Amino acid sequence: MFTFSHHCRMGPAPRILELFYDVLSPYSWLGFEVLCRYQHLWNIKLQLRPTLIAGIMKDSGNQPPAMVPRKGRYMFKEIPLLKQFFQVPLNIPKDFFGEAVKKGSINAMRFLTTVSMEQPEMLEKVSREIWMRVWSRDEDITEYQSILAAAVKAGMSTAQAQHFLEKISTQQVKNKLIENTDAACKYGAFGLPTTVAHVDGKTYMLFGSDRLELLAYLLGEKWMGPVPPTANARL
Repeated sequence: MFTFSHHCRMGPAPRILELFYDVLSPYSWLGFEVLCRYQHLWNIKLQLRPTLIAGIMKDSGNQPPAMVPRKGRYMFKEIPLLKQFFQVPLNIPKDFFGEAVKKGSINAMRFLTTVSMEQPEMLEKVSREIWMRVWSRDEDITEYQSILAAAVKAGMSTAQAQHFLEKISTQQVKNKLIENTDAACKYGAFGLPTTVAHVDGKTYMLFGSDRLELLAYLLGEKWMGPVPPTANARL
């Protein structure tokens, strides 16, 4: 009897989704977690692209929401609600808009860029652990020791993490982070997260963590809310 092999029944090739993100952005964390939950439910290939939010703000002439007083006050009220709705353990750091914003995220984002180049299968976990530090536990993400601790918590060996930390000041890594940031700007980004979907020869750029239902529509996939039933969602 003739039987079809698995390959004969393969469906359409997965759609490429590029997610541009910076760990300084809490909305990036929300978008990241939702797309990570759906990457095994939808026919997509998720490409995580570490990006510098400061570069995007400068290039687009935009400014972070908290710099506009009313938007800042709104954010403080909204984040506790988003924490529950998205089931992501977001807590606003005590002096975020003073200390954290001033220090920036360049070391963390260069480290994640190195991970994306050298050990991409670890990028999701390491990104999450850096977010957990700054946006859940109000811990530093600028010092080398802080980044090392996040990488080790994500399951990387200390030696490997130290090796990657040594690379963050190399031109190759700096250039790659600039390249990702430039790519986001070329797509028209004015903030993060920015998701770029490549669907049937068309390119769609979507801003923010609240347009993922529109993303599902463009992909022809089923939207089941930010916490789809089959995802082991609670972090």
